[in-house]
Amino acid sequence: MDSSAAEATPKGSGLPLAFHGTIIHSLDVDELEIIEDGLLVVGGDGKIEALRENVSKDQVNSIVSEVGYTPDVFPVKYLKRGEFLCPGFIDTHNHAPQWAQRGVGRGLVIMDWLNKVTFPHEAKFEDPEYAKRTYASCVSGFLKQGITTASYYGSKHCEATKILAEICLEKGQRAYVGKCNMNRNAPDWYRDLTAEESIQETRDFIAHVRAIDPEKSLVTPILTPRFAISCTHDVLAGLGEIAKENPDLPIQTHFNEAEQEMEITRELFPEFKNEADLYEHFNLLNERSILAHCIYVDEYEMGRLKALNCGVSHCPISNTTAGVYMVAPIREYLRRGIKVGLGTDSGGGYSASIIDAMRQAFIVSNARQVLTKGKDPSLSLKECFFLATLGGAQVCCLDDKIGNFKVGKEFDALEIHTEDTEHPSIITPIEDEDSNEIIWEKFLMSGDDRNIAKVYVRGKSVKV
Repeated sequence: MDSSAAEATPKGSGLPLAFHGTIIHSLDVDELEIIEDGLLVVGGDGKIEALRENVSKDQVNSIVSEVGYTPDVFPVKYLKRGEFLCPGFIDTHNHAPQWAQRGVGRGLVIMDWLNKVTFPHEAKFEDPEYAKRTYASCVSGFLKQGITTASYYGSKHCEATKILAEICLEKGQRAYVGKCNMNRNAPDWYRDLTAEESIQETRDFIAHVRAIDPEKSLVTPILTPRFAISCTHDVLAGLGEIAKENPDLPIQTHFNEAEQEMEITRELFPEFKNEADLYEHFNLLNERSILAHCIYVDEYEMGRLKALNCGVSHCPISNTTAGVYMVAPIREYLRRGIKVGLGTDSGGGYSASIIDAMRQAFIVSNARQVLTKGKDPSLSLKECFFLATLGGAQVCCLDDKIGNFKVGKEFDALEIHTEDTEHPSIITPIEDEDSNEIIWEKFLMSGDDRNIAKVYVRGKSVKV
């Protein structure tokens, strides 16, 4: 069956489908697999049922039959030269309420940026109608950029964050969504008024998300203390108690992001020498923890992150453009086997694109190599691609479900077209002699969202 049959498949129908052509994914941090003439079969449940390589077109029907489907009526999309499949991108750190403030407040140190730009903007989400309008734009925008999974911080408002979770479910994006806990060091008009209120609203939010997606098929609640500066001991203790009661819940916060932030944290929590001990004390540091930034991490804290199997969200754009101007030691984390993924951190970052985050991760790793006099070699493009896909899945503890195209995983994928006459982009021209690896490299370094022709989550087309 030709490509028109696959195109005719209704959006979100859950029908089985297959792709024949070039398939690119990561098997490990330094192992990129490029499958030539691959055949990938997705079942009606959105899971990958078969992945074969070196399959000629005349072999497709026999393999489809072997997998258990009827040839000739089974939808197969034949990818042309310059087109390929890759896993969906995973954004491990994103502030959904900052969608409309991206790029604002450059050059301000973190507390000034929060008080002058971010808190006034996030306060607008007290209005449910504003939340619906902005979050619909946000989720659609990230899906357009190929972000099939996002770990979202909501605002401090429980109702607005419920709306965010509902929109993710409606639009088909896989998401962690968290009501942001913050009951101090913020204006009275934008903070939880008491620790009790903060914890009760968190419990309410968790119950709501579990009710709208009881099978956790797409949306999962995540515990979200903004950072220690904005939380009293009682709030951190309450969140830690929820974490004990719900060992499946992921956790996210900012960690050793800026010198000013670390200094204020030590003043507020003098009983702890560092943030690792602080969060571990409150039962908020474990394998489900997603720690944003992790720029200033000493030997002891690296040891704790590794021992507890925590995940690091590397946000190279915000790290170098939002008043921090520092480069996280990603090579050292990878060397130690610490989980690392990428985050857009918008609006601390200015871009909603994981492609941009990959490029910036590559660029700033070159600076890190110079700063360390070669001790930390720069990241390769293969490693940056891993961080955006399988690495992010590991950080989110979802690598058993997504991140690459191993049989049995759910089909979260991007269909990339590098030669699209209908929606031309600024991508480097594809030439006759270019290998599939060169085409992949040209997309990563010069392509944009116009090259993302289709976005799939659990086997369903979700890009509008």
